[in-house]
Amino acid sequence: MTDSSSTETKRRVVLVAMDGSEHSDYALKWYVEQIHKDGDFVLLTHITDFTACLAYGGMAVVPGDPSVLSAMIHDEEKKIGKIVSILKQKLEDFKVDGKVLRLTGEPGSSIVAAAETENADFIVTGCRGLGTIRRTFLGSVSDYILHHSPKPVFVCRR
Repeated sequence: MTDSSSTETKRRVVLVAMDGSEHSDYALKWYVEQIHKDGDFVLLTHITDFTACLAYGGMAVVPGDPSVLSAMIHDEEKKIGKIVSILKQKLEDFKVDGKVLRLTGEPGSSIVAAAETENADFIVTGCRGLGTIRRTFLGSVSDYILHHSPKPVFVCRR
């Protein structure tokens, strides 16, 4: 008696970190042109970060009027909606099966957690090419993912 599941090809799940930069666009293009296989399911991730709404000049700001905060969040939601639409269009343009994941929190840890939750086979991310000193002080999402993910990681440098 043969096990039919052993003859089936497992569908790969690929998580691509997208932040709207040319570096992440390059990483997606590289993945599609170099290692994409028919049947892959691609998860384009985008991190939602509302801290920009609550900060001004490096200081946390809580407006006295809740409607001001509500309007700021509403504006940010509109921007995020546009980004999600663009990412969905990229999936269509590249003719790949997938979906957009909207994540929250710190980018690196959120991406690593999503890869685990979604049972991704590997992660593809871009790299801004920060020098050692800048990366030490500013941190690097790709560096974080590379060092904390139990999944294989492709870092695409332009």
